[in-house]
Amino acid sequence: MQDIILCRSLEQDLTRAVQACPHDRLFVLTDNHTLCHCWPLIAAFPCMQHAQLITIPATDEHKTLDTLAAVWTALQQGGASRHSLMVNLGGGMVTDLGGFAASTFKRGMAYINIPTTLLSMVDASVGGKTGINFGGLKNEIGVFNCASSVLLDTAFLRTLDQDNMLSGYAEMIKHGLISQTEDWAELMRFSFDKADYALLQQMVAKSVAIKERIVTEDPTEKGIRKALNLGHTAGHALESLALEQGKPVLHGYAVAWGLVCELYLSFLRTGFPQHILQQTLQFVRAHYGSFPITCKQYDRLYEFMTHDKKNQNGIINFTLLADVGDIRIDQSAGKEEIMEMLDFFRENV
Repeated sequence: MQDIILCRSLEQDLTRAVQACPHDRLFVLTDNHTLCHCWPLIAAFPCMQHAQLITIPATDEHKTLDTLAAVWTALQQGGASRHSLMVNLGGGMVTDLGGFAASTFKRGMAYINIPTTLLSMVDASVGGKTGINFGGLKNEIGVFNCASSVLLDTAFLRTLDQDNMLSGYAEMIKHGLISQTEDWAELMRFSFDKADYALLQQMVAKSVAIKERIVTEDPTEKGIRKALNLGHTAGHALESLALEQGKPVLHGYAVAWGLVCELYLSFLRTGFPQHILQQTLQFVRAHYGSFPITCKQYDRLYEFMTHDKKNQNGIINFTLLADVGDIRIDQSAGKEEIMEMLDFFRENV
């Protein structure tokens, strides 16, 4: 199981993490944003002095087979072996693709994640899911393989714009919803106008602990880990539609909209409390804005949902809630219910 480190001293914690993985060569993967904004924060550390830098283009549209091949090529040309070590310094795209590259090069080399966005801190970098997008579908190809260590330092969040902060925060809302009412309520109260980073670090730690507990119980998503998919069946469909239209949206925004959809479906199917649905809807509307869809797009959204990895035998499966923390996995829904869910979203968000 991976070591989740809440950093007090990034230099000391990273040095220990690197020393815990004996290696012949060290590589650091960045994208062109984290190369400028984040690499300078660790470049002078003695443990980084012999690192070979690999830099890829930023944003999810580059989370592709071509980019993956470029990383494999750089590892090969840099003399990497299965005894080498890679440090992924970046957001979810970097940790997903870098983790997959490390997991498959020479049949697997060790890697460390240093997530630099809120989204990657609370979601992408923790839990061992790695992969790339393929054929227009999110995370279609990948493996489960945990990083040796994940270093969480909210100092990186000061380099982040508010849109990316909110993107990560959507996954924290999801964790609150599958945990307990107090966690969800705290998330609804947090102010982004004057972000309290000390409080945020505590909230990140709590959010990661929720995910870590579930992942430890079910590492390969045979059961309760499916709770982490709340908001993602509808969310991935909205994200895929936006990408197809040439108007990509941040993953967390799609998840926030997906949470509204699936909490409404939970209200219909399992009696999820209407007041919590409404409060969450108001928070999402105020912070994430709207994603306009028309009835003509329903069939395309439904088609995207049929490709979701949680499905079995062509039946679309959702993770739903009967209440905060009362999780119902493997809940199938028919086309008529899904269309009603999309009606609610179109009319309310």
